[in-house]
Amino acid sequence: MAYTTYGNSAAGTNTLRDRITTRIQTARADYAKWRVYRRTVNELEALSNRDLADLGLARGMIRSVAIEAAYGN
Repeated sequence: MAYTTYGNSAAGTNTLRDRITTRIQTARADYAKWRVYRRTVNELEALSNRDLADLGLARGMIRSVAIEAAYGN
């Protein structure tokens, strides 16, 4: 005989509260990464071309360097 059990089992339960909490944590982490990206871009853009060259960077590389710093790509 086959039967189905309905109810809350502790294992594998993904409540609405858990999903909302996960979403909020993900949003906070994403925002923190974006802040690192913006801060890096702002600081590198404030440097002169000569200072960038001393770091081995060209002005066109700023965004890619910032993406790597923030997101690790």
